[in-house]
Amino acid sequence: MLLVRTTVFAPGFQPLPSMQRLLLILGCLFIAAAAAWPWLSRLPFGRLPGDIRIVRDGFSFYFPITTCILISLLVSVVVWLLRR
Repeated sequence: MLLVRTTVFAPGFQPLPSMQRLLLILGCLFIAAAAAWPWLSRLPFGRLPGDIRIVRDGFSFYFPITTCILISLLVSVVVWLLRR
C-alpha cells in the first residue's frame, strides 16, 4: 500500500519569514548581477591561471577549476561572516 502524505494549510497560513527573506535577497542579487554584467564581464574570472582550456579542430573544452575554487572560497567566507 502506498501512503501519500498531504499537507493542508490553514487559511491565512504564511510560509516561514526566513525563506521569504532568502528568496527576496537571492532575487535582488540576481537582478543586481544582471544590471552590473557589463562591468562584471571585465573581471578576470574564467581566465585565471590554472583554468583548463583545450582547443582543437572542431572541439573545445573549458574547465575553470581555479575560478571554481576561488568562488567557493569567497562564498564560504561570506557564509561564515553571515553566521557569526
